[in-house]
Amino acid sequence: MSNHKLIISSAGSGKTTYLVNTALEASSKKVLITTYTENNQKEIKNKFIDVRGFVPNNVTIQTWFSFLIQHGVKPFQGSLWEPLYDHDIKGMILVNKKSGMKYYDKKLKRPVYFGEDNPNKFYFGKGYIYSDKLAKMVVNTNSSSEGKVVSRISRIYDHIMIDEVQDLAGYDLDLIKLLMKDCSNITMVGDPRQVTYLTHLEARHKKYREGNIEQFLLEKCKRSIGDNGIDKTTLVNSHRCCAEVCNYASKLYSDLPATVTCDCCNTNSDTHQGVFLVKPEDVKQYLNAYEPVQLKWNKKVHINPFYDSQNFGESKGASHDRVLIYPTEKMTEWIENSIDLPNETRAKFYVAITRARFSVGIIHDYDKDKLYDGLIKYQPEK
Repeated sequence: MSNHKLIISSAGSGKTTYLVNTALEASSKKVLITTYTENNQKEIKNKFIDVRGFVPNNVTIQTWFSFLIQHGVKPFQGSLWEPLYDHDIKGMILVNKKSGMKYYDKKLKRPVYFGEDNPNKFYFGKGYIYSDKLAKMVVNTNSSSEGKVVSRISRIYDHIMIDEVQDLAGYDLDLIKLLMKDCSNITMVGDPRQVTYLTHLEARHKKYREGNIEQFLLEKCKRSIGDNGIDKTTLVNSHRCCAEVCNYASKLYSDLPATVTCDCCNTNSDTHQGVFLVKPEDVKQYLNAYEPVQLKWNKKVHINPFYDSQNFGESKGASHDRVLIYPTEKMTEWIENSIDLPNETRAKFYVAITRARFSVGIIHDYDKDKLYDGLIKYQPEK
C-alpha cells in the first residue's frame, strides 16, 4: 500500500528540520533525501549533524541531478540505444536553454537541433549529459528497459523524500508519477512561492511549471496521492520571520494562504523590526547602523562591497537577522502600483523578503507624502 504525500510549506516553516526528523524516525529503513541544489544538500547534511551529530548510514542525501544520473541513467543506459552501454558519462552540462544544436540555419535564421534518432548527440555533449535532457532520458530508459529503472530504485529505497519539489518540471514530473506507482513511500515538500530555479524549461507539462505540483498530482496522479495526500497545515507557520515580514511577503501571493509567524518562536527584536523603505542616499547609513545582508538580482547590481551579499536565488534556504534588498525595476513598480509581476520576479522577491527574521530594508526613492501599506519609511537619525 502506498503512503505518498505532498506537504505545502511556507518560508521558514522548518522544512529541513521536518525532513531530518522524519528520516531519523525511519532508522530501520533505507531513506533517500533528494533536493535540487548543492546548497540545499549541504543544509540538510548540516541539520543532521546539528540534530544527531552525524548522518545515519541508512540515509542518503543527494542532489536531484546526481540521483538521476546514478540511478536513472547509468544502470540501464544501453537499453535505450545499445552503443550507450560503452558510453562513459563524465557528468552533466548545466544548460539554461535548449541543448544539442546541430547547426544554425542562416536562411531560416534559426538553430537546428539533433533529434532523438541520434541519442549520442541529442542527450550528450562531449561525454556530458545535458541537464535539460536528463529526466527525459531517465523516463525513456525506464520505458526501453521495461520498467527496470524505477523497479530498481523502489528496491533500493524504502522512503524517498523530494525536497524543493516546486523546482521540478517537465519529465521530472513524469518520473515522479512513475515512482509513485512503484515505490511505497514518497514524501514531497515544497513552497509554490519559491520557484527561483527550474530543473529545465521543457515545454512538457508547461501548465504545472510555476510551482503547480499540487495541481499535477491531483490531475495526473490522483489514484497514487489519494484523498488525504495533500498536507497544507504541517508546515504552514514561519519559525523565522516576524509578523510584519510575513504579512508583507504574503501580499505577493494573495491567492495562497498567508504566511504567518509561529507563536512558539521568539521573533521580537528590541529595535528596528518590520519592512522599511530606504532612500538611495540613506543606504550607507542604513548599512552602518544595522549591517544587513545585501540581496540582489545578480552580480551586475552595484552594491556596497564592504558588507555581505547574496543573489536572490542563491539566498533561498538562508536565514538572516536583517536584509537590504536592491529591487529590480518591476519590483519597484509593484511597491508603487501593485502591478502583476513575472513569475520569476515575484518568487525571487518573496524569497528575498522572507530571508529576514527581524527587518527588511528595500531601497526605494519613496514619495514622502504617500502611504505604503505594510511599509515603514526609514528616516536616519540626524
